[in-house]
Amino acid sequence: MYQFMKTKICAFLCTFFIAILCLSSHQVTAQVKDLSSNPKVVFKEPTRQVHLDFHTSEYIPDIGKRFDKKQFQQALKTGHVNSINIFAKGHHGWSYYPTKVGNMHPKLDFDLLKAQIAACREIGVKVFAYYTVGWSANDVKMHPEWAVVRKDGSNEFRDKIKKLKPNQVFYGWDYMEPSGPYADLIIKQTEELVTKYDIDGVWYDILQPEQLNYNAWSRKDYAQHGVDINDSMAVQLRTNEKYDAFFQRANDVIKKHLPNASIYYNGTTRTYNTGNIKLFKYDFYRYNTKHDLEDLPTAWGGYDIFPWRSKYFANTGKPIVAMSGKFHKAWGEFGGFKSKNALLYEAASMVAFGASANFGDQLHPSGEMDRSTYENIGYAFEYVEKIEDYGIEAKTKAATGLYIGEDLPAIEGMAQMLLERHVNFDVVNTLEDWSDIETLIITSGGVLPKDVPKIQAFAKNGGKVLAMGEGIFVDGQPIIDIGAAYLGKAKYDVDYTIAKDSVGKDIVSSPFLNYTPALRVKPNTGTEVLATIREPYFSRTLEHYSSHQNTPYKLTDADHPAVIRNGNIIFMAHDLDRQYKAEGAQLHRDLFYNALELLRKKPFITTEMPSMGRINLLHQPEQHRYVAHLLYASPIQRGSVRVIEDLVPLYDVPLTVDLPENITEVYLVPSGKILKTEKVNGKLKVVIPKLQCHTAVVFEYADQ
Repeated sequence: MYQFMKTKICAFLCTFFIAILCLSSHQVTAQVKDLSSNPKVVFKEPTRQVHLDFHTSEYIPDIGKRFDKKQFQQALKTGHVNSINIFAKGHHGWSYYPTKVGNMHPKLDFDLLKAQIAACREIGVKVFAYYTVGWSANDVKMHPEWAVVRKDGSNEFRDKIKKLKPNQVFYGWDYMEPSGPYADLIIKQTEELVTKYDIDGVWYDILQPEQLNYNAWSRKDYAQHGVDINDSMAVQLRTNEKYDAFFQRANDVIKKHLPNASIYYNGTTRTYNTGNIKLFKYDFYRYNTKHDLEDLPTAWGGYDIFPWRSKYFANTGKPIVAMSGKFHKAWGEFGGFKSKNALLYEAASMVAFGASANFGDQLHPSGEMDRSTYENIGYAFEYVEKIEDYGIEAKTKAATGLYIGEDLPAIEGMAQMLLERHVNFDVVNTLEDWSDIETLIITSGGVLPKDVPKIQAFAKNGGKVLAMGEGIFVDGQPIIDIGAAYLGKAKYDVDYTIAKDSVGKDIVSSPFLNYTPALRVKPNTGTEVLATIREPYFSRTLEHYSSHQNTPYKLTDADHPAVIRNGNIIFMAHDLDRQYKAEGAQLHRDLFYNALELLRKKPFITTEMPSMGRINLLHQPEQHRYVAHLLYASPIQRGSVRVIEDLVPLYDVPLTVDLPENITEVYLVPSGKILKTEKVNGKLKVVIPKLQCHTAVVFEYADQ
C-alpha cells in the first residue's frame, strides 16, 4: 500500500511540474512577438554598404593579380553586404578598366572593374562606381595648369611639399576644380562608364567649392563674366556657378543613360568646419539623389556629429547613408582595425537615426579582400539586418527643434548638450512642416536672413523659443522680442553666473565661471530674470592679474543678466553652446537644460539614462508605428582616437511617450519581447529590462 501511494504521489508531482513547465513555456511564447510576420520595408537605397577604397600607386606591381571572384563574393557574403562602391578611378589618377578617355593603371592588365561588377551581380549586390574629382595626381602631373592656385599664384599642396624634411611622411593631394577642360574630361569619362558598365550609380569624391581658384583658366573665366578677382564674394558666387554647371552636366549625362541611377557628390554634405556649413545655403546637395554622410567618429570629432547631420539631411526628402570606416583611425590605413563592438555601436546608431549603414574599407593592391575585415563588418551588419526595417528611411518625430546657424562649434556644442540630456530633437533648417515643434532652439551661430520671417512667424503664433548669445541678433537688434534692449558686448574677459531657483536644479548656488562673457542686455519692465551675472574686478592682463587664471568676481550683481524670460521666449546671454564644445562644463549644460525645461512641456518621448545614452524617435506612418531607438556606449579617448571597447548593459531603463495615436502594442526589436505598459496622466510608460549597446522600442497603432 505504501509503495502504491508513493508511486501515485510521484506520478501526480511529475504531472504537476510538467503542466507548470508547459504553462510557463506558453506564457513566454505569448510575450514574444513574431517579427517575421511584419511586412518588410522597401528601401530606396541599399541598407548595408561598403565603400571599397582603391587608391593605388603606379609603383606597386601586379595590381589585381590575386582578385578571385569567389573570394570577393565570399567576403561580401560574410560581411552581410548588399551594396558596394568600387573604383573606376582613384586619387592617383589611374582608372581600373580599359578607358579610352583617361589612363588605365599601368600595372593592371585586365578589366578589374568589369570583374568586380560581374561578381556582385551574381550575388545580388548593388554596384556604384567611384570616381575621384578634386584629387587626381596623374591628371595634375600632366596638366599642372589645372591645379587650383591662390590669388598670388601660390598653391597650398605644393607649398606643403616644399616644407617637407628628408624622409618626412606627408599627407594630401593637389586639388583641381571641376571646370574648363578638366570638367570636360570628367564628363566624357562619366559617359564612358555609364554606357559601358552595368552600374547602379556614380559616387563622385572630393568636391570643395570653398576653394577659390585663380589659375589661368579661371582668371579668363572671371574676366568674361565681369568678376573682380579682388572681390572674394563675387569670386565665390562665380565659383558656385561653375560647380552648379558641373553638377548639372554630370547629372544630365548619367540620367540620359541610367534614369534611375543613384548619384552622390562627396563634399556637398561636408561639415568639417564652419566654412563647409556656410556653403549649405547654396544647396549644392540638391544634385544628389541620396546624401552620404562621411563621418569617422574615432578620429574626426566624435560620436555626436552624425546625429544632427542625419536630421538636417533626412529632412531634404532624400535617403541618407551614414559612412564610417573599419579603420582604427581614418582612410588609407592598411592594417588598422576598429573593434567589433565599436562597429556594432556605430551601425546600430546609423539605423537609429534613420540612415543606411556604410563602412569604408581599402582593398589591397593585389585585389584580395581581407577576411578579418569582413568578419568584423559582418558582426555589425548581421545586427543591422535584424533592425533595418525599424529605422532606415524613417522620419524623426520631435517636439523640440534645433536651428543650427552657420557656426560649427555652436552647432556641435548644442547638439552635444541635447544628446547628453536625452532631449529628442529635429533640425528645422530643412524641415518644411514645423507643426510638431513646440520649442525652437537658436544657437549662438546666428540666423540666415532667408529664415528670419519663418522664425518670427513661429514666435508670433505662440511658438516657444530659447535663443543663445548673439545668435538672435541682427545689426544689434533681436529678430524676436526677448524682453530686453541690447547694450553691447561684454566689458571684461570672463564673467560668472548665479542661477535662481527656477533654473537652479542640480546647479551650485555659488557664482560659476563663464569662459567667454555674456552680451549685455537691459531687461524691460516685466521681463523675468532667471540668472544674474557677477563681473570680475578687471580683465586679466600683464598689468592687472590675480592668481593663476581668471580674476575673481565682484560681490554685487551686474546690471545685465545671464538668463531672462519674456513669456514664451528665453534668452541666454552667453554662448554656452560654443563654451560647452570647447570646455565641457556640466554646469553650463545643466543651466541650459533647466531653462529649456521651463518651455518644453509636451515632448513626445522622455527617458532617464547616463549622459552617454542616446535616444531618437522615428515615425513610420506606412507601417503604423513609432520606433524609439536607445543606444548606450562610452567612447574613451586613447591617444588621438576615441575608442569603444566595452558595451556595458543598463537595466530597467524607463521610457515615457506622449503620442497622438492610440497605441495598441509595444515590443522590443530585435528580441520581439512584448512590454507591459502603464498609462499615467495620459502618457504611456514602459520599462526596458536590459539595454546593451542598442534596442528599439516599437509602438504600434491601429490604422486610422
